[in-house]
Amino acid sequence: MDNSPTLKRELSLPLMIFFGLGNILGAGIYVLIGNIAGHAAMYTPLCFLAAALVTVFTAFTYAELSSRFPVSAGAAVYVQEGFGIPALSVVVGFLIIFTGIVSAATIVRGSVGYLQFFVNLPAEVLIFFVLTVLGAMAAWGVKESASIVAVISAIEIFGLALVIVAAGDAFQDLPGRLHEFVPEFEWPDIEGISIGAFLAFYAYIGYEDMVNMAEETRDPVRTLPYSILLSLLIAMLLYMTVAIVSVLTLTPGLLSQSDAPLASVYRQATGSDPVLLSAISVIAVINGALIQIIMSARVCYGMSRRELFPRCLGIVHPVTRTPVIATVIVTAVILVMALWLPIETLAKTTSATLLVIFSLVNIALWRIKQTQPNFTAKGFIVPRWVPALGFLISIMFLSLQLVSKSG
Repeated sequence: MDNSPTLKRELSLPLMIFFGLGNILGAGIYVLIGNIAGHAAMYTPLCFLAAALVTVFTAFTYAELSSRFPVSAGAAVYVQEGFGIPALSVVVGFLIIFTGIVSAATIVRGSVGYLQFFVNLPAEVLIFFVLTVLGAMAAWGVKESASIVAVISAIEIFGLALVIVAAGDAFQDLPGRLHEFVPEFEWPDIEGISIGAFLAFYAYIGYEDMVNMAEETRDPVRTLPYSILLSLLIAMLLYMTVAIVSVLTLTPGLLSQSDAPLASVYRQATGSDPVLLSAISVIAVINGALIQIIMSARVCYGMSRRELFPRCLGIVHPVTRTPVIATVIVTAVILVMALWLPIETLAKTTSATLLVIFSLVNIALWRIKQTQPNFTAKGFIVPRWVPALGFLISIMFLSLQLVSKSG
């Protein structure tokens, strides 16, 4: 395989930031904010804050690991380096791909509510059409697909800004209603916030997939860490602002009943049909699915190149320079999942699986720092307590869901 085509390094820091934002923004805020409001009511912004705190330490862990090991199949490689157990690395590789597939299925299924605003077709037909187009785009070429993602990411940000501006008058009510955002710390409140935060956690995932583009990134040792952290910071600021303005504008009950919650917020605030916002929402939601297809195919490629997956998954097309076979297989499996499961089940499954992966990755870095104490990276280094805390928080957050009767 030494003479076979390889991936091309085309992605700069700006492209990677937009690529990360395109993966993070999407169904989590455009669709799932309604589900979160159904569980947490006025504590919806608190759910996004709690989810951000759960996420940030693991993001720092990924930032250092991407500097140490700038290769595709990121988390699987990190676990292999940390534990030295090939079987565990294979399991993690499968979990990463599974997460990407389920996440993409969540996103595509979530796009239906917005799509049906324009096209009166059955959900199954729309899902099939969307995934066929996305699969073709993912196989086209990394620079082309990444450029599309960057443009769409900018449109996503504009859509969220449109909601904030349209409903901005609601911020005038914030001082008088601030007490509504403070929980009483009784079990019903804690349980609602816990479930809501678990769903909001889904809104932040995506940064971990950026490491799988390492072999297509320029100077990945420096580019990847900073693109991960900047993408996550921008997403957190947008989420908190949108969550606050949404529950101030529309009651949580009405928000939870909407298949297109941000469109409902816009309609309530302006009295106008949210045609533009609905169009942006469709683009935003589908963009996340495109990135998940690209990411999952790259993990298959990376695992194949390390002889942990079938050799055919590592074949790169000589013209497009993309792993076409892996892309087709991933897209087909996503189609099955999107037609099979409801959106909240898909989102919870994605979040739970990722928390398991995050726990293993954090411990892997902790062990690597113990066994390689003299390592000096030119990219990014964090203190040893960061992965330890990331592990503890991930485990606690996952455990909290297991004890919740609705988790």
